[in-house]
Amino acid sequence: MTNDHSHEDFFQNVFDVVRLIPKGRVTNYGAIAKYLGSARSSRMVGWAMNASHSQKKKVPAHRVVNRNGELTGRLHFATPFLMQELLEKEGIKVKNDKIVDFEKHFWEPMKELEM
Repeated sequence: MTNDHSHEDFFQNVFDVVRLIPKGRVTNYGAIAKYLGSARSSRMVGWAMNASHSQKKKVPAHRVVNRNGELTGRLHFATPFLMQELLEKEGIKVKNDKIVDFEKHFWEPMKELEM
């Protein structure tokens, strides 16, 4: 039913949304999937993040975490600490691989990007 093109299109849509996340803010896989009208596709959003380093135009994948604010994607970065370092550079505190004050930093695409 799905072909490679639909995967590529979905990934590009994910990348476009992630590029809009402001510095110092984070969102989660599910919020992006829901915004793209595919609420059950959070795992695919994760796959897109894993593939994002191959994009010519930078994708700030470090700003996408799981629904509990955990840095579950950190192992897909050049080093396991890079994701945390990038977030801390933007003023986000991370403790035990989890964002401190997650709700305060949370960026909700459905609200922020009204269609």
